[in-house]
Amino acid sequence: MNIVMKRALITYCSRTGITKRFALQIHMACKRNGLDATLVSIEEFNKDTLAGVDYLFLGCWTHGLIVLFQHPDKPWVDFARSLPDLDGKKIVLFTTYKVATGSMFRKMRQLIKCQPSGIVLELKSRDGTLSETNARLLKEIISN
Repeated sequence: MNIVMKRALITYCSRTGITKRFALQIHMACKRNGLDATLVSIEEFNKDTLAGVDYLFLGCWTHGLIVLFQHPDKPWVDFARSLPDLDGKKIVLFTTYKVATGSMFRKMRQLIKCQPSGIVLELKSRDGTLSETNARLLKEIISN
């Protein structure tokens, strides 16, 4: 019997390293939960790596005023707009922030091409660590 592992691609945009640390922790959690996971920055991303991916993680840091007008930074916006239609993939959005995420996830969702039901989870971290709650939620979506 051939067992086919589900594949995950974790992409991130990081300015200070906090989002990269969060992406790395997500990557390790995916591996612990049985996914064949690959981690790349948006600069290293190649559209060919999307072939055969079941889960696509898209992450960046929250940019904007302290509490208002949060949005992804320009490199991530350009990256998101360049992505092909992502229907059929399970999308997980993630961000790091200083005070609050505000409208960040709404703005991220507006930039990617997929059915709203394709976005299965949103994860956030202030310090780049994957909380126990987020680890449990991640395990649940991978198990389904």
